[in-house]
Amino acid sequence: MKIAILDDYQSVALTYGDWASLNAEIEVFTEAFADADELVERLGGFDVLVAMRERTRFPSAVLDRLPELKLLVSTGPRNAAIDVAAANRNGVVVCGTGYLGQPTAEHTWALILAAARSLPAEFDSVRTGGWQVGVGTMLHGKTLGLVGLGRLGSSAAKIGQAFGMKTIAWSQNLTAEKATEHGVEAVSKEELFARSDVLSIHLVLSGRTRGLIGAAELALMKPDAILVNTSRGPIVDEDALLDVVRRKAIACAALDVFATEPLPADHPVRTLDNVVLTPHIGFVTREVYEIFYGDAVENIAAYQAGKPLRVME
Repeated sequence: MKIAILDDYQSVALTYGDWASLNAEIEVFTEAFADADELVERLGGFDVLVAMRERTRFPSAVLDRLPELKLLVSTGPRNAAIDVAAANRNGVVVCGTGYLGQPTAEHTWALILAAARSLPAEFDSVRTGGWQVGVGTMLHGKTLGLVGLGRLGSSAAKIGQAFGMKTIAWSQNLTAEKATEHGVEAVSKEELFARSDVLSIHLVLSGRTRGLIGAAELALMKPDAILVNTSRGPIVDEDALLDVVRRKAIACAALDVFATEPLPADHPVRTLDNVVLTPHIGFVTREVYEIFYGDAVENIAAYQAGKPLRVME
């Protein structure tokens, strides 16, 4: 059996999970493929692919060109970048793994604190021989707005409340009763953007949420507000966000996710001084990788034994 582990950016996949137990030929790919043609060319001879989240897309047009593929394992319990129906049509079993949401909620607060206290600029100043260069913003008493109040949004709300922040939220399906369960006030979409001092996004990317936050919503935000996105880049209209950040119509954007990933080296957001940027590392912790790759090995062994686990439908 030939196994390809994809998008192992940190070259750590083989240190998590008992890969030796599979008695298979394993190749690790540490960089993203340029396009679908390169993907098919490089992966055409593999029986099993282990995909890291949604870093590599597997639409029907790609899956139809991988006749040797038998098992596609995605880290995480779901993967919007895989056309599962097309995989099944081609006789490919698609499996997921377990997941932990807490690291992403924690990283949300790393970004909020970094933005509120201008930490990147202070880090750079101290490293280059300087001293204080900015004036931070206190979070206590401010309003934290949450776009989405599911598992991650409610976790972020709890931390905000510990900081002494008022928490408000909106999503298409949020009810006042559900919000109250978490000590959060349910408000309209317009009120959420207008009232929030910190606005944090916690939605799954779907047809309903793609481009959900555009110029009209961003125009409602306070000039000293912070926007945080640890969910998915395409939920926010990237051009509209770049515009308000360039004009300093909001104080800061703190982003872990982008419309195109890896973020192109020449992307204009890299040049702005009122952004905090991290390379989609909200979930990237030892604990999550132990689950991802440990479950991936288990899935492959189960498939070999004729009893697939965690099959996506």
